Amino acid sequence: MLDRLKIILSPAEDLIQNEIQHPITGQKLELAYFLPLIDEQKIHAFITVPFSKNEYPFMNLLKSNPNFTKVTDPATWSDLLLRGQALIEFQDQIFSFDAMKFSYTDLSEAKLETSILGPQNSLSEDPIISLNIIRNAYVSPELVIDKMNVGNLSRTGLYIIYDQRKVNKHTLDLVMNKLASVHLDLIQSTGQLERLLNGKKYQLFPTLLITERIDRIGRALSFGKVVLVLKGSQYAIILPVTFFDFMHAVEDHYESIWMTKLLIFLRYVALFITTTLPGLYIAILSYNPEVFRLQLTFSLVASRSIVPYPSFIEVIIMLLMIEMLLESSIRIPKLIGSTSTTVGGLILGSAIQQAGLVSSIMIIVTSLVAISNFVLPIHTMSLAIRFLKYPIIVFAIFFGLAGVVLGLFLYIISLCSTRSFGEYYFRYRGDVSTKKGDIGGTGTA
Repeated sequence: MLDRLKIILSPAEDLIQNEIQHPITGQKLELAYFLPLIDEQKIHAFITVPFSKNEYPFMNLLKSNPNFTKVTDPATWSDLLLRGQALIEFQDQIFSFDAMKFSYTDLSEAKLETSILGPQNSLSEDPIISLNIIRNAYVSPELVIDKMNVGNLSRTGLYIIYDQRKVNKHTLDLVMNKLASVHLDLIQSTGQLERLLNGKKYQLFPTLLITERIDRIGRALSFGKVVLVLKGSQYAIILPVTFFDFMHAVEDHYESIWMTKLLIFLRYVALFITTTLPGLYIAILSYNPEVFRLQLTFSLVASRSIVPYPSFIEVIIMLLMIEMLLESSIRIPKLIGSTSTTVGGLILGSAIQQAGLVSSIMIIVTSLVAISNFVLPIHTMSLAIRFLKYPIIVFAIFFGLAGVVLGLFLYIISLCSTRSFGEYYFRYRGDVSTKKGDIGGTGTA
């Protein structure tokens, strides 16, 4: 049985194949199961202990116990193993034993990527539980799980997961070579590993996607991507990715196609607003007021009549204040975090406007920039976008509207020249949601 399983199933680190020989009778027992899917206490209680003690004929136990089912068709072996069954071969007969382990009760809710209709659970810091969830979400005999250790001192376990039939072999080789070249004493988090795999120290956009969601991982595997699960972290890394993968939320796969398209459009509008609006404010007020109608231009200028310094200083003051509020909301205790930052933002914003240090229009601009940044569904991309507005502000100070256009042009050049493990970062693969019966999705990971 074990030799045939090596042919039927793809090699996997979590596939346990044991041959047990009784020390007295000399009888042999072959046992195979997927470790993350199996409750090993059941294996010991119902199989290994009764076989080793031999107090009761083991064949009679297999035939009389309803937990054991005789298997006659080898074509069902892989499906049984993937459904949490253990296969036993004893005296040239194959039996299956239901030892399925359910790990969903101990999981925490997803925090970074929330969803209304999708699964609410996230991965676990225990890699065995995470592999159990992934195996149940992506039931395929082609799923391969390799294991290696990263960190010269920490020796942290890292699981490389991919579909052997769908994965790009060139991408897989690049991932393996990159992991082999990682030399660091301590690797303790997924974010730390993501920075090491990114390669370029001054990379502007994230080229790996960090997620905690089971459904996103399952879709990524179905599209031939590679998933990395690090021991001690409840986040996984998906690679390779494109820029457009970061603009899709898991909720897009559960809504109607029209609502999905509207939400995606809103995210790109929010991306444009949070990146360019501060620079446009400076450029229009300082260099190009003729862009707006005369009445609106007078209104903008009148709102700044009491502000004693140029518009770019006003913008920098407000943006730095927002950055400090966001950072403080992360660092202070959770019980008082939302209340203190909300009250502090309202009081400080109202006071600074009444004191004449900033204009009322600037308060609106700052609020739009902050809200638009929160619309982006992936946290790592949201952090990158938070930085992008500052170079555009510098260009707008010196060149006006032409500087804003120049900044966007440089960003597009950077996107086009970026690669994510051999894949073009700014390549849009199109909407494949209608293929293979998938309704309401977008075809991205």
